[in-house]
Amino acid sequence: MGSLQGRPGQGGLGLLFLLLLLLLSPARVLSQTCVWYGECGVASGDKRYNCAYDGPPVALPEDGYDLIQELCPGLFFGNVSTCCDVHQLQTLKNNLQLPLQFLSRCPSCFYNLVNLFCELTCSPNQSDFLNVTSTIPYYDPVSRENKSSITELQYFIGERFANAMYNACKDVEAPSSNVKALGLLCGKDAKDCNATNWIEYMFSKDNGQTPFSIIPIFTDVPLHGMSPMNNATKGCNESADDSTGPCSCQDCSIVCGPKPQPPPLPAPWLLFGLDAVYVIMWISYMGFLLIFFALVFGVWCYRRRHFVSEYTPIDGDAAFPASAQPDHGKVTCGEKLGERFEHGLKMTFTSWGAFCVRNPRPVILFSVVFIAMCCSGFVYVRATTNPVELWSAPSSQARREKEYFDTHFGPFFRTEQLIIRAPHSQPDTYSPYPSGADVPFGPPLTKDILHQVLDLQNAIVDITASVDNETVTLRDICLAPLAPYNNNCTILSVLNYFQNSHSVLDHTIGDEFFVYADYHTHFLYCVRAPASLNDTSFLHDPCLGTFGGPVFPWLVLGGYDGDNYNNATALIITFPVNNYYNDSRKLTKALAWEKEFINFVKNYNNPNLSISFSAERSIEDEINRESRGDISTVLISYIVMFVYISIALGHIQSCRRLLVDSKISLGIAGILIVLSSVACSTGIFSYFGIPVTLIVIEVIPFLVLAIGVDNIFIMVQTLQRDERLQGETLDKQIGRVLGDVAPSMLLSSLSEAVAFFLGSLSGMPAVRTFSLFAGAAVLIDFLLQVTCFVSLLGLDVRRQERNRLDVLCCIQSGEEGTAVQPAESILFLFFKNLYSPYLLKDWMRPIVVAVFVGVLSFSIAVVHNVEIGLDQALSMPDDSYVMDYFSQLKYLHAGPPVYFVLEEGHNYTSLEGQNMVCGGMGCNNNSLVQQIFNAAEISSYTRIGYAPSSWIDDYFDWVKPQSSCCRVYNTTGQFCNASVSDPSCARCRPLTPEGKQRPQGKDFMRFLPMFLADNPNPKCGKGGHAAYSSAVDLIDSQAAVGATYFMTYHTVLKDSSDFIEAMKQARALADNITETMGIPGHSYRVFPYSVFYVFYEQYLTIVQDAVFNLCISLGSIFLVTAVLLGFEVWAAVVVSVTIAMIIINMFGVMWLWGISLNAVSLVNLVMSCGIAVEFCSHVTRAFTVSSRGSRVERAREALARMGSSVFSGITLTKFGGIVVLAFSKSQIFKVFYFRMYLAMVLLGATHGLIFLPVLLSYIGPSVNKAKTRAAQERSRGTERERLLYF
Repeated sequence: MGSLQGRPGQGGLGLLFLLLLLLLSPARVLSQTCVWYGECGVASGDKRYNCAYDGPPVALPEDGYDLIQELCPGLFFGNVSTCCDVHQLQTLKNNLQLPLQFLSRCPSCFYNLVNLFCELTCSPNQSDFLNVTSTIPYYDPVSRENKSSITELQYFIGERFANAMYNACKDVEAPSSNVKALGLLCGKDAKDCNATNWIEYMFSKDNGQTPFSIIPIFTDVPLHGMSPMNNATKGCNESADDSTGPCSCQDCSIVCGPKPQPPPLPAPWLLFGLDAVYVIMWISYMGFLLIFFALVFGVWCYRRRHFVSEYTPIDGDAAFPASAQPDHGKVTCGEKLGERFEHGLKMTFTSWGAFCVRNPRPVILFSVVFIAMCCSGFVYVRATTNPVELWSAPSSQARREKEYFDTHFGPFFRTEQLIIRAPHSQPDTYSPYPSGADVPFGPPLTKDILHQVLDLQNAIVDITASVDNETVTLRDICLAPLAPYNNNCTILSVLNYFQNSHSVLDHTIGDEFFVYADYHTHFLYCVRAPASLNDTSFLHDPCLGTFGGPVFPWLVLGGYDGDNYNNATALIITFPVNNYYNDSRKLTKALAWEKEFINFVKNYNNPNLSISFSAERSIEDEINRESRGDISTVLISYIVMFVYISIALGHIQSCRRLLVDSKISLGIAGILIVLSSVACSTGIFSYFGIPVTLIVIEVIPFLVLAIGVDNIFIMVQTLQRDERLQGETLDKQIGRVLGDVAPSMLLSSLSEAVAFFLGSLSGMPAVRTFSLFAGAAVLIDFLLQVTCFVSLLGLDVRRQERNRLDVLCCIQSGEEGTAVQPAESILFLFFKNLYSPYLLKDWMRPIVVAVFVGVLSFSIAVVHNVEIGLDQALSMPDDSYVMDYFSQLKYLHAGPPVYFVLEEGHNYTSLEGQNMVCGGMGCNNNSLVQQIFNAAEISSYTRIGYAPSSWIDDYFDWVKPQSSCCRVYNTTGQFCNASVSDPSCARCRPLTPEGKQRPQGKDFMRFLPMFLADNPNPKCGKGGHAAYSSAVDLIDSQAAVGATYFMTYHTVLKDSSDFIEAMKQARALADNITETMGIPGHSYRVFPYSVFYVFYEQYLTIVQDAVFNLCISLGSIFLVTAVLLGFEVWAAVVVSVTIAMIIINMFGVMWLWGISLNAVSLVNLVMSCGIAVEFCSHVTRAFTVSSRGSRVERAREALARMGSSVFSGITLTKFGGIVVLAFSKSQIFKVFYFRMYLAMVLLGATHGLIFLPVLLSYIGPSVNKAKTRAAQERSRGTERERLLYF
């Protein structure tokens, strides 16, 4: 009995215990309860509410198994009971398409995101973490039942889960837009996005995708009776499943390790805390002065000790008695050879001069015929102002890369750009609704200004031009990436956030009390998510431009700080226009429209807007205008020189003989000969198709005029000083004079010509062309001077002897006397009696040496500080509108685009080939895309500003079977766009482990053309038509991939050094990519291309080019001088050293005067070698042929004989012409012509007429004994003997 009585008690306790367990474990009972099931009621558009349902999970129909396995494989178990039906699964798939396209490149990131939405939509445990807070009644017309539509619910999410999901996704890149993917999915800029605001944005009804409000509540502990969804997550460095791997380094910073660091800057070379070069040169100069003055003092003491007169010059002959004869001793073979060569030259020119004077008409006629024949080449003359042809050799790396890019992808588009400010407008302040800190808006971002700018933009779009009676509009030439489906032009403008529409700009949501959203709201959203098709405000307006692409704020706004785009002080509008490769007809249309664009903006008047602008053709147009505008300046310069030459050549004996003794006609004839030589040179090379450049037109006449006029002055003034010998006829006198001076003329002209011709070995087209034209012009000028001018000189002397007037030679003067008396000009007497003796005094010469060596030391010390490059503003006239545009470039926040081109030959269809290039999951850590990404991480060093857009990574995302992007009609196999709703459209690849892998082999090529033709749309933002249609060159009838490119941007580049460094770093990066990809031995490589490379490549080697050209010039001058001076090697050394000093001092002047080293200044430096020869060679030759007793006496004689002609022939002639150039409107004339020409003439004159005579007096070559004895033998017993010493 007891036992029987006890059993019921035990049973009661068991029931009580079971009841207690049920009461204490409500979650376990509720875990199998849903909060919704099915869809009911339309929320908006095609978005539907879910039906409230508080029953157990429902078994999923078999036709939903594929979807549940694809989307939520974790729920595919047992009888597959879920809280969602097939329609809800399909809605979930559609809603996941946008994040799938951007986040699936990192599988673990996308795995966590899908987990979040699968638990929300279908989890059988919904009631654990979902709490419905608002419903509305709904009558189902199909089942005829009353139901409730859920309009709001709470979603309890674990903080650990939310943070882990965010951390796995925060680094994922969006390759087509160079931004983080979360920047497009978070409703904020990526840097402002975090776990909570990202999830809040995705669940917000205002994002345009969610049909009802889902309020996320973040907690890791149960709250209000709810347990948070806190499923396990995958880190980005973990594999999501067996068929995938960890995310790539580009998408997961954990995989990458520490951020790359730029190498440290090289330490400056310092001594005692100062620039080492300065210190070394200072010590060297001090050492030189110590040694030099010690030697001078030692020689002076030695002279005093040996009772030598204190007035004997201190030179190499000081140890000898004053009466010693320099020709004592044995004549060497070299001296004999030099004398014979010198005598041969003299006799040849003497005979030739006499012939020309005796036969003036045939010689002049032959010269005219020769000139006419050469000038007939003007029929073929072709002038080029194309900067590419001027500064880049066809065989240069940049030129070849440009040709490759243009051939495979089309030429880089032409750019028409405006920078707009609103100087008279005040900043605007926006107060967000319902709360939030005030947001300041810059002056150009006020609505009124934006409307005015939009009017301007629309007016530009409506500009028309006419070409051969055909109307050309912007639509005919603009870049339209989605054509022919969307023919809207690409306009990079902030107004494209408002679809270039006044009504969208005015779109406002609000009531009579508050404005909930307006253009401020939309702007703030679009600068964070420029690719969005629907903003999160009440406006729900798209941000995507009308051309189908995003408008990045750093391309259209300027003058802001950091990423505060709302503070912009300038708007930047860019119209990309198609460029055309080898299609002159289409290019003509673009040029015509650009011309109308320039005229329109020039004449556009709006007092509220300050507009700076430039078109693609602007720089070339302005250079041409500048050249035309400076014609008057150049002509005045030449007229000044012509007038001086014509007057200075004559030697007026008395006022009554003014019109007889003047040589205006001879001066004009000499000038015409000089200009004819330039014309002959141009004609000859035009025969061979070598184009004329502005440098040839502007520089060579100046050069040849300097050289030619100097020779004319030497010839005429020597004749004026010469006394005709007894019984000597005019032809013999002029022949004898020519025999004296022509070897010197030949020396200078041949030295210059050879130097210039060897300078044509330069790889720089501008330098090569200049050298060819200059060498030929100098040579032809010499030939015409010793033929035609000699004949004209003979005719002019006969005119003068017959007392016929100059110019009006038919009229005879009434003045009696026929003999032309020898006369010495005032300048000659000054050099002979005052200047030469004073300069060569014992106390003066050491001072001259000390000063000139000091200047040389200074120039060597600063030569490495001469800047390299050419400020493009210098090439513009002062009054050019482009100058204003250049001054406003400070507002830009992005540099030029740069394309990393992988040449044809790479195998993209193999897994290995893909891993070498791509930047997503499974790709090599040193792949092409990854290395560019790493470079962008240290942009201050590499000058790569952003991660690259990668067509291959976007293609892999696009072709994934989970995505709705890649679909084909199952009947035809043709592509089916994601926006098409057709049951016959099937995914391209099966949803199997193999199908989820990257396509390879034939599959890769089968779907790639579809990707490149697909336009982005709300269902699939990865379509490659807009972003990549030109990035991939399909070959073999689209059966293979040829060349491709990966685009990014340089950082802002402000001056030449920035551009040069950016190109160097990009090339170094490309070379490293080529090497790490293991393709150096193959026939293809990776190279960078940007539109400015072809102009700045010259600066990579400009120093080597300058050294090469100047050394070649100096070497050739040395060789020619050594030969033509009668094998006087030491004299050639002295000349070469002096010219080298002039060149080095030119660099010192360039540093002092802020003149940079570039092609223009290099041409001037090469030319200065030629000018320097004129200053040095004549004096040196006069020194070598002098037979005076000491070096000082020989230097004095040489300076007296040649100094006046060199001074009047070059220095004074050029000085007058150069001064006029200072009044040029062109900055390039002022800097590179006025300043450099002035320095050239002053340095040449001071070195040739001051330093060289002093140097010769110290270390000049000894007297050639063979020449002295031969001269004595030839003049013994003649009147000439007394003239040997003047």
